[in-house]
Amino acid sequence: MQRFTLLLVIFALSMLLAMPEIGSAQSGDTYRIETKEGSVFIGILISESDEAIVMLTESIGEVTIRRDSIRTMTLVDADRLRSGNYWYDNPNGTRYLFAPNAIGLKKGTGYYQNTWVFFNNVNYGISDHFSFGVGIVPLFLFSTATPVWITPKVSYPVIANKFHISAGALLGGVIGSGDSGVGGVFYGGATYGTTDANVTVNLGYGYTDRSISSSPVLNISAMQRIARRGYIITENYILPGSDENGIASIGFRYAVENATVDFALLRPLGSYNGFIGIPWLGITIPFGG
Repeated sequence: MQRFTLLLVIFALSMLLAMPEIGSAQSGDTYRIETKEGSVFIGILISESDEAIVMLTESIGEVTIRRDSIRTMTLVDADRLRSGNYWYDNPNGTRYLFAPNAIGLKKGTGYYQNTWVFFNNVNYGISDHFSFGVGIVPLFLFSTATPVWITPKVSYPVIANKFHISAGALLGGVIGSGDSGVGGVFYGGATYGTTDANVTVNLGYGYTDRSISSSPVLNISAMQRIARRGYIITENYILPGSDENGIASIGFRYAVENATVDFALLRPLGSYNGFIGIPWLGITIPFGG
């Protein structure tokens, strides 16, 4: 446990606090405004005052919105408008099925992920460059042994919105089993692309209380947005020792603005006659921001 505590201290010292960007609205630009009541308006800014915002929308024309009713006001990238529809940001852009990419969570944002009911993860952006997550399989509902884990990650954009690097860990153990050992994996990774289309390579080394493995695990994942609400995802692992020792997967992500659902098939590499794959079903709900 002393090693485990030291590792947490190292990750905590790696946190980089990011200053928020502050800008002013410009007339003629396109903005997305969400009110406290939940209404969403997308249009061209005409004018603004201390009391209200006036914008021109495609659906209802000119509209005036009181400032005290606005929850968020976001400048819309022209690339997000396609055939008159607003393609919102990927609500789960920092993770594939389970493996992370090198893109970091923004400070104050996070998500809850549930896979097959029992596997639960919560991750939160402590800064723009450091996130921390916890996970649990709540077997305490049926027995005393309960798997738990943590997932700290440091990330940095080498080229904004194009190339990111990261380092992190998945460390865990079983509470109530009588074994206080800690195990997991340390990894470093790089991601090329945006949250809508990217490819990631992670290289990890297994860890136990006694040692770190001498052979790495290679993870290669990719994501491609194919529609306003649809993504194709693949997440693959190559384990040391054999080209047939690993796992491959292909899946589909259905995404609305405040949730995603992942459907996938996982299949061990090698010859398994008649075996199609293991189904994967995961739900992710973002929060904060």
